[in-house]
Parts: sequence; structure tokens; C-alpha cells
Amino acid sequence: MAAIYSGIHLKLKSPQTLWEDKLKLARFAWVSNQCLLPNKEQVLLDWCTHALTGRYNQKVEFSQNVLEGLWFYLDDLLHSRKLHSLLKQGKTVSLRLNMAQLLLDRLQECARVGSKSMVCASTILSVCQGLLSSPALSSVFTTKYELIVDLLAKLCSLACRELQQSPLMAESVTCQDEVMTECLQSQPISDLDSSQIESIIKNPPDQPELDANKSPPKPKDNIRSANLFEVLLQVLSCYLSVQRQQANPNRVFTMVTNQLIQPLILLRHLLTSGEFAPHHTHLRLRQQLSRDIRIKIDSILQLALFPSEHLTSYKDELLPSKEDSGKRGPGGAKGPLKPVSAILSKLSAQGFCEPPLHYTVKSNTMSLLFKFFLESYAKGRGTEEASRMLCFYFLTRLVPALEVCLDGQSPSPASADQPVSVSPGQKSPPVSPSSPESWSLALLAVESLLSQALSADIYNVAADRIRHEEVQLKFYRALGQMLFNQAQPSIPAWYRCLKMLLNLNHLILEPDLDQLLSSAWVNSECMEARVQRARQLLVCSLLQTYTKLRQLPRLFSELLSVISQPALDDLRPLLLSESVSASLRTCLLDTPASQGLEICSLALESIRQYILPVLMREDREAEKMEIDGEGNDKEENKEIKVDQEREDASMKLFSLSHLLHVVLFSVKTLDSASPLPIVRQSQGLMEVMQQVVKELLHLLSTEKKAGKANASSVKGTPRKGKKKSDRKESEKVSESKIASLWEQKIQEAALLLRYTLVEVDTLFNIHCSKYISVQTATASEAEHGAQVQIHVNSPLSPETVPAHIEPSRRPMSCLLHKLLTLQQMKKVLLDTSLLSEPSTAAPLNTAAQFILAKSELEPSLDGEQVWDGQVASVNASSYLVAHWYLVTSNLPLLAPYLSGEDVSCVADMLVGSLLSRRTDGGKDRPPGCLTVPLISSQLLQSPVLAELPSLFSATMCSLTQRVIDVLKAARAPKVCPTLLKFQEKGIGANASERDAGQPPLSTHREAIVEDILASSKTGEVFVLLTDTQSKELVDILQILTNLNPDGMNSEDLSSIFLLLFFMLTSTSSQSDQVAVDAPGSGDDVVFQLQLLRILTCLLEGRNFQSVLKLIHGGSLLQASVSSLIWRSNNGGFRSTGSSDRLDLIKAVQGFIRSLVQLIIIRNSSVRLNLDQFASYLTSKEMTNTQVVSSSSDVADKPDTGASILSVHLLLASLTSFSQAMTSNLGRSKPMDQTLIQMLKRTTASLGPAVESVLKPQTVSQSVIQPASILGQAFVVEVVTVMLHCELSSHSVGSENKQNDTQLTLSHMTLYRGFCQQILKEISCAHRPLDFLVSSLHFLSTFYKAVEKTRGEREEEEKGEEKKAGKELDELHMQILQNVHRLLTASWLSGNDVRELEPAVQELLRHLVEKSTTGRFNLLLLMISEGLVTGKLRAGNYREVLSAVIITKLLSCCQLPELCAKALWLIAPQIISAMVFLVKSSAQDVSLTLPFTVPTVTSMTSLLRQGEGLFSNPHHVILVLGALQSVPLDHLTPSVYQSAFLAVHEALFAVIQCHPQVMLNAAPSFLNVFYRLVASIMQEGRQRGDSDTDGDVYLQCSRLIERMYSHIAATAESFTTLSAFMVAQYVAELQKVTLRPDVKLHLTEGIYRILDLCVEQDIKFLTAGLQAGVREVFNELYGSYTHYHKAQRQGEDKYTV
Repeated sequence: MAAIYSGIHLKLKSPQTLWEDKLKLARFAWVSNQCLLPNKEQVLLDWCTHALTGRYNQKVEFSQNVLEGLWFYLDDLLHSRKLHSLLKQGKTVSLRLNMAQLLLDRLQECARVGSKSMVCASTILSVCQGLLSSPALSSVFTTKYELIVDLLAKLCSLACRELQQSPLMAESVTCQDEVMTECLQSQPISDLDSSQIESIIKNPPDQPELDANKSPPKPKDNIRSANLFEVLLQVLSCYLSVQRQQANPNRVFTMVTNQLIQPLILLRHLLTSGEFAPHHTHLRLRQQLSRDIRIKIDSILQLALFPSEHLTSYKDELLPSKEDSGKRGPGGAKGPLKPVSAILSKLSAQGFCEPPLHYTVKSNTMSLLFKFFLESYAKGRGTEEASRMLCFYFLTRLVPALEVCLDGQSPSPASADQPVSVSPGQKSPPVSPSSPESWSLALLAVESLLSQALSADIYNVAADRIRHEEVQLKFYRALGQMLFNQAQPSIPAWYRCLKMLLNLNHLILEPDLDQLLSSAWVNSECMEARVQRARQLLVCSLLQTYTKLRQLPRLFSELLSVISQPALDDLRPLLLSESVSASLRTCLLDTPASQGLEICSLALESIRQYILPVLMREDREAEKMEIDGEGNDKEENKEIKVDQEREDASMKLFSLSHLLHVVLFSVKTLDSASPLPIVRQSQGLMEVMQQVVKELLHLLSTEKKAGKANASSVKGTPRKGKKKSDRKESEKVSESKIASLWEQKIQEAALLLRYTLVEVDTLFNIHCSKYISVQTATASEAEHGAQVQIHVNSPLSPETVPAHIEPSRRPMSCLLHKLLTLQQMKKVLLDTSLLSEPSTAAPLNTAAQFILAKSELEPSLDGEQVWDGQVASVNASSYLVAHWYLVTSNLPLLAPYLSGEDVSCVADMLVGSLLSRRTDGGKDRPPGCLTVPLISSQLLQSPVLAELPSLFSATMCSLTQRVIDVLKAARAPKVCPTLLKFQEKGIGANASERDAGQPPLSTHREAIVEDILASSKTGEVFVLLTDTQSKELVDILQILTNLNPDGMNSEDLSSIFLLLFFMLTSTSSQSDQVAVDAPGSGDDVVFQLQLLRILTCLLEGRNFQSVLKLIHGGSLLQASVSSLIWRSNNGGFRSTGSSDRLDLIKAVQGFIRSLVQLIIIRNSSVRLNLDQFASYLTSKEMTNTQVVSSSSDVADKPDTGASILSVHLLLASLTSFSQAMTSNLGRSKPMDQTLIQMLKRTTASLGPAVESVLKPQTVSQSVIQPASILGQAFVVEVVTVMLHCELSSHSVGSENKQNDTQLTLSHMTLYRGFCQQILKEISCAHRPLDFLVSSLHFLSTFYKAVEKTRGEREEEEKGEEKKAGKELDELHMQILQNVHRLLTASWLSGNDVRELEPAVQELLRHLVEKSTTGRFNLLLLMISEGLVTGKLRAGNYREVLSAVIITKLLSCCQLPELCAKALWLIAPQIISAMVFLVKSSAQDVSLTLPFTVPTVTSMTSLLRQGEGLFSNPHHVILVLGALQSVPLDHLTPSVYQSAFLAVHEALFAVIQCHPQVMLNAAPSFLNVFYRLVASIMQEGRQRGDSDTDGDVYLQCSRLIERMYSHIAATAESFTTLSAFMVAQYVAELQKVTLRPDVKLHLTEGIYRILDLCVEQDIKFLTAGLQAGVREVFNELYGSYTHYHKAQRQGEDKYTV
């Protein structure tokens, strides 16, 4: 062995040995266990690093392949498990310190653009990763702070270069370095000597010979394959730990600002920006890795730039001398002299990134720095106000750094005059600083800064005004003026910046309020969706702010002055969009009525003062020019200018009219309790408004007369002036367009004002007796023949406006005309005397037809037409939606006065729009907007349609006609009398038949019945439907499912039912007949399934008796089953999936049950109908069906599968038929006799059918199990129904007979076999949930049957009593043990257990219903043995959970007297055990949902059922103690909801069922309830991200409100604690900002507690709370006094 040591060591040190051989020997020495070297690992590492150092210092020369081999060898050493295991064992292994500089130099070569590194960068990175993986090895970097800083800077630069390189360029560039993919490995060898060493050098065993002249293979990946970003994350973590260990924060600050801040912020931007997302995908950069890197970067920057030691330095630089006088320490500032200047200078410096990215990186970094500053110093040492001012002064340094000037000189975010230099390799020049993109970045940064300032609450308005000379207000006001001077209304962030300033303090923008309203509201030009949303949010915030200030009239005064100014462009946007209108309506509800009326008065005054005089003056000037006859060019140009000014005035008039409309429709209406000044103010407002309408109508009439005069003057133009008029023809055309536009706008404004006046005036007159309608004078003037009148001849005349107004010219005018006509109809209907006159009917009919406008409903429906619900936004593209909404929302008013043809038109429109919606596929539409299909869908689902018989019948006729049209278009392979009659007479083709009120099938129902019966007997199909026709029918059927069958009359119901039943029995998909294996048969199943569901729904109609008059119920039952069995035997359902087939079976069973139930309840020839169906199901033909399925001589598998499906249908039909009859036993003795006879026949048929299914079948030399095809759950359900039928028949039969007969079950052997098999299989392995449920139901029924047979045997055979009792005891114990094992099964999830609980409870109810004391004691013993804390601690929580669930279910069962006493005697012990279980499980949060919540629920059940049974209240108090430990923090929303609900229900059970305990346990109760309140406040706080689980916390807040109400209802227990509860609430509320919906419910709840507080409590709270909490309480008590208390006092007036 000495030869081995000396040989290898000498060979490595010998200059005569080739470097290739040295590398082979070094690899061999590392991997061989036979080669022993003292301190081998350290020797080999030193040799390798010495060789690499000598090579780069040019002291040693060897080839490039050897150099790469040395790097690979070093990489293998650093990553080897052997080295890391030695390091873990404590062995000292180190590297040379110069290795760090060597690696840094290599990384510098890799990061240099255009350089060709001698070694692949992936190898260098891998070596770095190996070094940093161990603290002992990483000491080469960590011992010197500068080295780790340099390493991090170089890796960041390398990562930035990779991220900025485009994917296409990266793919085209081949790796300039090479990596060896072959690892030189050697097998362990035995004793070696010097000669063997030579052989190893020449040819190592199991290794290819290394050719020095042969280059290593090319790598498959470039630098990105070396996990660059994983190495970077490792370096960041290592650096962060080193930085935290540095004792000198000044040194850290200097190093970070000088070397790291620029590459770190650039890297962070590249990782965050969505622009570089394709690069992330190309580099295979995972999101989690990118997120981790960003978190590390943030930690480094925050700890280095803003440590607590530098707070004094920041104060020295930021605060003015007078601000910081007396605050500096005696030693002066410690740290950098000017840290802010140092940071900002580095950010503003050029060169660390490409010019296009510089401003983007800098602007994004500003908000990041402010965030770090706030987190570090916002709550630092000193007073809170001083910290706020320090943060503010830091903000004042950041905003100018964005290159926006606040002195009003309007610089751009970057100097626009500065020349832009483009580097040679740059593809595109940097973005122009004055371009909108540059402004967008600046405004986004400003918005982020303001948002953080607002969230951090650094602006205290009072403190700024009193102690700081409004320095903050001046800064924000300068910022706001900059935003107005350099307005960017096309950028959404501009609006958001203004919104932030408004939220900070409304006084910031108030001096420029007119400019704000003009730029951001009235004259905003950009119509982009994002801009519009930002603008609307700003306007809504503006409205809400001035509503809180009670200065809404002042805001609208400024708004009206802005509107009255000359328009900036030709077309202004709509003043009040849908969202702004909704916000205004909400604000007006919180505004006093006088202010709302003041706003309207201001608007009317603006119309009269600024708009009407202009229009009138211009009109007089035009008349004067016509009289003078001056026609030169100057005067004509002046006339064009007049028209343009008229257009501008008409736009303003319409905006103000719309504003009036929205405000008046939103203010609180007058009533008899309204103060008299408000009534007078409203009266005067209506009179002024009426006068304005008159003046507008007079203006329109004057203009029309002038137009006629102009037309006559043109006709009389002399020939000598003809040439001149021809030259100006084009100018006249444009002039006429302008004139028509302003006329239309004035007309729309007049109609809108008129409609608003009529609606509001009528409403005031109805509800307020002190108000006098202003329309009375108008009516009297109309009678005296005034020139301008609204009512002409009749209040219902369609001409509700003067004759010169043509409403059809403009959609809005037309809609307003219809609205005015509707108002006139309402007036007439309210006037009983006028309504009784015979002459009133005709005008009502005319008005209804005018509103309907049947011709306007004829255009083809387009689902893309949308309407936001505002009258002012109606145009040609949305008029159809608005019109349809008007018609449908007033159908109860219009329908009685519409003809049959009109009603049919409405029905066709309704059905057609619904079908078009289904074909559209649910296209995306703006939220809150209406479409024609959406309106139709809402009408279809509303109860209004069923209350309109004529329209409902017309809708049914329309649907029936569409079905007939599809059937007529389908192919008929055989002659069908029904279809022939359809085609001969053209059923429903004309509207005359429908007008007469006759359904399309009124005269052909008998033919349909004949075809149904014929098809059911022969199985023939009369109609073949294509896939398209089937889908069309399915769409029609979907509409039918939403119709209420009780609204159908007998004619419609019988027609549609028979037609659908004809489709069920006589139609089929065409693919079924053309090809047996066609894929389209699945659609046929969907069609049949939909038909069965609708037919089942129609059975519930109150007029269904009319169908049974045409066809017997037994015939319907037989036809439905026979048609499906025919279809199944012909292979119609062969390609159907198992889920669709099961759905079809369930639909058949539902139809049979409903129809049999109907026959029995209505006593409709019960024996005849049921006997017919029973005879069919038990006939020889059906018996042959099951025999064929079980016979072994079947030809092939497909027929066998079809036969098995037929058996499935037969068993399902027999089962549902038996269930329906069993559920109706006990009605009357004759009925029971009939049903029992039928049940005996069906049970006799079910037995052989089930036995045949259970037998295996041999088909084509293969054995199949029909039971497995049908499903185990289905077979168990069938046997359960058999057993239940026999038991019910015997029980009813024994009641009807005086002498009881012994119970004999005809299939007892089958039942016992099933029971034993179920007990074997139910808990042994994973089973489907439906099988478990059906098995538990069977065990319940079987135990009941055994108990009955045993009971009757006791009466007749006393000798066998003991034997039968022992058998029952064994069965009882077996069932309990299996149920216990089932609930402990690991393959059952929590949801599965919850679904099994009802079946387990039913089984327990049967087990304990007649249980003996001995059996019940065994059950209690099993529960006691399960509730052991040791099992829970051992990890076997499922066994304990089983006992918990059984306890809960057992407490809800009806027990015999002795058993009940035994249970409630042991209940305190059970509760005590559960308390310990809850406290133990609460220590493991993962057990909260699977164990803790069910245990709390079980305790709650015991508390509810044990009301009045607990003698000692201590046990209830124990439950409250357990609730204290239930986890409520750091849970997922679903788990939190479950835990919250469990605790809440337990508290509710205590306060409801044990009120006597509350006298002593109120403090404990409130402590638990306070945990709920505090947790919902934490979970329901406002979050920046999108909250997808808001409904969870909203539901919990509702429960808190409910609990507050219950506490207030039991006031005697909480009288002395009400103030304590309020104090807890406000103390918790002060910590968080709640979501509005959550806060609403919590506030309503605490109001109930404030009702309990007396004046002494309020004084105590005001004096005893801390300052911040006191402010919250004062705000809460103020809102309580203003809203809740006043409302409660109003309610008390009506309380006896």
C-alpha cells in the first residue's frame, strides 16, 4: 500500500507525467476505495485548484481539453456525496482563497458581450453552486464581504443579459464553450504496484482512452441549461445571510449603492415585466423561482438601504432644520451624509441598462423604494407624526426624480430637447420622452406613490394645517396643477392620480374643480374602454366625496358652469354613463331632498339663462335676415355659424335634460309626511320645468314654420338668382344636416323633459296629498285650444306631442313617445269614472298597439345588440332592446288591450329570441347590460308570464308550431297519419287559427293518440330526425322546462304533452337506422332524456286530467316503457356511455313514479290503469326478455348487451312502479286491496328477474356478470324495494284484517344471502358511494323484516323465542361492527362520510327503535371505547371519528324510554371526553376539518337534543371551554368556513337550548364569540388582490349579525356586558379596514348591542377608550344615532 501512496502522489507532482495522465490518476484516486492517501480529499482539491491557478497565471501550460477536464473534475468533487458526507461528519476541507478571484474572473469573461470564454459558463456556474452548497466551502466568498458582493453583481449582470436576449437570437447562437458529457469512472481494484499504476495511466479499466487531440463532444444546451437562476437564488440567499452579519451598516449601504443597486433593480424589472415573459418561457424559468428571486432582492435592498441605524441620516437630509430642531442626537449623524441623494443619483445614472429601459426601470423602482421606506420608518422611533412627515419628505424627493416638474413649467418625464444617442447594436431608438408612453410610465409611478401614501395615512390634514403650515397640502396641490397643466386624458393612470389626490383631501383639487370637471368628465375625448373605466371611477369618487361633505349642489353648480361653456369639439360624450348614473342614484339617497331639488333648480336655471336665450336670439336673427332679404355670402356664412352654435346649444340642452331625468328619478319622492317647504319647492320646480318644456316646443313649432317658409321661397326664386343658388348647393346640404341634427337633439331633450315631468308629477300627486299636479292647468289649456299642447283630443291619442314632431325619425324620440303614451294609459286606468265609459276601450287598444309597434319587432333578432338601461343612450343599435324591455316590463298593463295577432307576435318574439340565444352560444357581453334574449329569459322565468293566460297560451302555440315544423321537415320512412294531417292542412301555418284561440293540434289529438298506441305495440318509428333537427328540438324542449305547467290550460297542455309523447315513442335519430354503429346515437339518448324530464314535469300541471281523458294512464306507462325497450333491443343505445344510460334509467323511473302517483291521487280508474301496466310488466313477453338475456345460446355480444339493457329497463320500471304503489298504501281499504294485489304480482316478477341477473352468463365462450354491468348499487336497490314491498303489503294487510297472519317472506333466502354478502363487502375494501348508501338502506329494511318475523314468532312459538332473540342479537352486533369499520375506512373522504350520514342515521334508527337494554348498552360501550384521547394522539383519529359520528346520529334518533335514560345518563361523560378530544386535536391544525369540526358538531347535537336534560350546567360550560381552542387562524377559506360555522352553531345551541346556563356562563360565552368576531374581521379585511372567496366571509358576517341579534334578545344575561362587547368590537375594528359588505353586517349587528347600552355605558366608553379607538367609537355611535336609532324609534311608534 506504501507503493500505491508514493506512486500516485509522485506521479501527480512529477513534471514528466503528462497532464492527461495526471487527470486520469486524480479521477482514479477519488473514486477508488483501495487507494489510500492521507487527507486524500484535501490533497486532491489542492492539486486541482493549484493546477487551475497556475494555468491562468501562465505558470503552467497544458491543452484546452485538460483545462476543461480540470474544471469538470473540480465540479465533480464539489458535488460528490462523499465530500458532503465528510463535511457533515465534521472533517475540515477547505479551498484556496484565491479560488474566489479565479471564479470571478471566469464569470467576468462569460458576462462580457462578444467574448469567447475558454470554459463553458455552465461549468463555472456549477462549480459556484457546489461551493455555496456547504458553509465550509463557501467560506472562500463569505470571509470577505467584497468578494460575495462582486460575485452577486456579476451573476446579476449575467442573468440580465440572458433575459434581454431574444429567444430567436438565443436559439441561433451556438454555445461558444464545450462541456464533457462523459464522466471518467473506474471500478475499485485490488492491490496495485508501480507497474499497475503505469497501466492505469495508459488505459484505465472500463474507461475509453482519452485522446488529447480529440475535442470533447458539443453540449446540447447553452448557458441556460446550467440552472443560472437557481445558482443566482443560492448566491442571493448566501449574500443575504452575510449582509445581516455585517456590523457596519454604512459599509453595507456604500457597497450596495455602488455595486449592487443597479443590477438588482434591472434584474427585478426583467423578472417582473410582462414584456419579457416569452424570455422566461424560453429559459424555462419557473414562476416560483422568479418569485423567490424577487423576494430576496427586495430583502437585500430594504435591509441595506433603510436600516434602523440610518434613520438619523435620513432625518438630517430630508427634514428642514426647523422641523428637526432638538431631535438629533448629541453625537450627530452616523452613517452616509446624504443617503437619498446617493440612491437617486445611482438610479438616474445612465449606462447600467439600455436607454429604452432606463426610464421604465427608474419609475418602477421609485414606488418600490417608497414601499421599503414606509415599512422601515413609518412607525419608527419618535412620535407617529414625525414619522409621517419624514415619509412625506421622502415622497417629495421621489416625485421630482421622475422628471416631472411641479412649478408649472411643463417639462416632460424626460427632456424632450435632449438628443437621443443610439448605440450601434441597438435595434430601435429609445422612446421619445414626451410621448404618451413615457407619460404613462411617469403617471403609473406617481399613482403608485400616492396610493402608498394614502394607505400609510401619512397625511393628517389637521396636523398639517396647524403645525406644518400646510406643507403637504401645497405639495399635493402643486402636483395636481402639474396634472392639469400637462393633462393626459388618454392615459388611465392620469385619472387614477387625480382620484388618489381627491381621496387624500378634496381641498387639493377644489381650486381647480372646474378644470377637473372639464378635463376628466365633460370634455373627455378618449373612448377607450380602460380610459372610460378609470374616468368613471374618478367621477364616482367625486360624487361620493361631495355627498359625504353635503356639498353636492356646489359640485353640480360647477358642473353646470362647465357644461355651459363652449364645447371643445363637435361631439361630447354622454354626460352620465350607466356606472356614473348608478353612483349618482346611490349618492342622492344619502342626500337631503332639498339638495336634490336644488340641483334640479340649478339645471333648469342654467337652461333658461344660458341655453334658451341663445336659441331664441338666434331664431330671431334668422327671422330678421329672412325679412330683410339679404342673401350675400357674409350673411349666409353667418347663418351657417348660427346653426353650428345651435348644434352646440342643443348638445348642452340634452346633457342637462338627461341630468334632470336621472336626478329627479333618484330623489326621494314626496309623501304626506314631507315638510311643507319641500312640497312647495317641488311644486315650484315642476312649474318651472313645465314652462321650459313649453318654450322648447314653441321653438320647435316656430322652426318648422320657418322651414316651410324657406321651402316656398326656394320655389319662388327668380331665374336670375338660380345660378347663384346652384353654386351654393353643397353648402346648403351640409347646413341642412346641421339644422336637422340640432332639431333632433332639441326634440329629444323636450320629450325627455316632458316624460320626466309627467312621471315625477304623477308620482308626487299620488303619494302626497299636499301636492297639486301641474298637469291640471295643461289639460285646461288644451281644452281651450292652446297652440302648444301635449294632449290632443284624448289622453290616449298617440300624438302626445305636437304634430310637427316625428318620433319615428329618431329611436330615442320614438321610445320616449311610447313612454309618454304608457303614462297616459296609466292615468286612464287609475281614473275609474273614465275607465267605465264605453268610448275608452278603443283609445286603450290603439295606445297598446302603438306601444307594441308590431312592425318594429319583425326585424331579425341579433344577440349582440346591447343596452345599458338608460334612456339617453338609446340609438339605432340598441333601440330594439329598449323597445322589447318596455313591452315586456309592462305586459300586465298592455296584454288586456292587445289583439290575438299582437299577442302571437309577442310570443313569437319571445320564443325566437330564446332560440337565438342558444344558437349564439352565450357570447360575452358587458356586465349589467341588457339584450333581447336576456330580457326574454327573465320574462320566461318570472311568475308574470303564468299570470297572463293569453300570452302564455300564445307562447305554447308558438313552441308547438315550431315542433311541428321540425317534424314536417324530417324524413318519414313509413306512412304516419299524424304527419299526413299536418302537411295536408298546414297546421298553424296561418295566424287566423291562433287568433281564434285554438292550439295547432286542437282537432288532431285523436290521430296522435292512435299513432302512439300503434307505435308502442309494433315498435315502428314514423319519423327519422337528423342530428341538427334533434338539437333544434332539444333547444325548444329547454324552453319548455322553464314554463310553469300550472299556467297551461287544458287544450295547450294536452296538445303539447301528446306531441312530446309522440316524439318519445315514434321518432328516432336517422343514424340509428342507417348504420348500427353510428356515433350519433348518443344524441338520441340526450333527446329521449330531455323528453322524459319534460313529460314528468308536465304531469304536475293542474289541468293534466284533460290528457287522461284522451288516453289512459296505463297506456302511457306501457307505451313509454315499450318504446324504450324496443329501441334498446334494436341497439339504439349501444354506443351510449354508462352515465347517459343511468340518467335515462333515472328519468324513466321518475316518469313512472309521477304518473302512477297521479293516477292514484286523482283516483283515475286506478285498477284499470295499474292492472294494464302490471300485466304488461309481468307478461310472458317481458319474461322472455330476461330469459333471452340469461340464456347461453345467444349469437353475439352486442345482442346480449342490448338484452341486458332491456332487463335494466324492466327492473327499473318494476322497481319504480312498486315504490309508487308502496308509498300510497294506507289511503283506503279498497285502494289498499288493489295495490296489494299489484304488489304481489310485481314482487313475484322481480324475484326471478333478480336471480337471473345474479347468475353468470356464457356468451361466445366468455363469462359475463350481468349484475356488474347493471351496477351493484342498482341490484341492491331492487332487492331493497322487493323486501320493502313485502313488508308494507303485510303490514297494511294485517291492519285491514282482524286476525293477524304470520309474516312469510317469499324470497327470504335471497334476502339473507344479500345481507351476508353486504356485511362481507361493505367495509373490506374501497366501494362506490352509491353502493354503500343502497347497502345501508337494505340493512335497515332487512333488520326491520327480521325483527317483525321474530316478533310474530314470539307470539305463536314461545319455545323458539330465545333462539330468535339470539339470532337478532347477532345480526344487531354484526351491523354495528361493520358500520363502525366502514366509518373508520381510510378510503372514505370527509365528503363521503357526510353523504353516508343520513343512511347510517336511518339504520341506527331501526336498530334502536325496539332495542333491548342489553343491545343498547353494547352500543354505548362501543362509543365509550372509541372516545379515547390516546387513540387520537397515536394518529388513529378515524377510529375516534367513527364513535363521534355515531354519537351525533344516535342523539337524533327516537329512543325507547329506558334507552333514552341510559343515553342521557352517560351524556355528560361523553361531552367531557369530546372536550378533551377537541383540545387535543386543536394542537394539530391539519385535523381541523377532518376531526375537530365533526367533534364540535357532535357536541352541538348533544346540546340541542339534551335541552332540559342536563342537570348540571357545568357540562355546558365545558363545551364553551373547548370552543376556545378551535383553530380559526391561518386556515384556507373552506376550512375556515367549516370551523366558523361549527363554533357558531355550538354557541347558538347554548343560547337557544340552555338559557339558564347563560346567567353564569355569559363571560365564557362572550369570549368564544369574540374569537369569531376578531377572526372574521381579520379574514374580511380589504385586500389588494382579487378576492375570490368573498362569499365565504360574507356568509360568516351574516352569522355574526344573527348572533348579535340573539344576544340582544336575551338582554337579561348580557345587560352588564354590553359596553364590554362594544369596546371589544371597536378595538378590533380600529386595527383593520373591512370590506364594505362584511362591515355592513357587522355594523348592523353591533347596533343591536348599542340598543342595550344606557347613557352611563356610552359615557364610560367615551371616557375609557384610548384615543384611536375612541375615534372609531365616536364614528360608530354617530352612524348608530343617525341611521339605526332613528329608524328604531320610527318603528316603535307602530309597536303595541
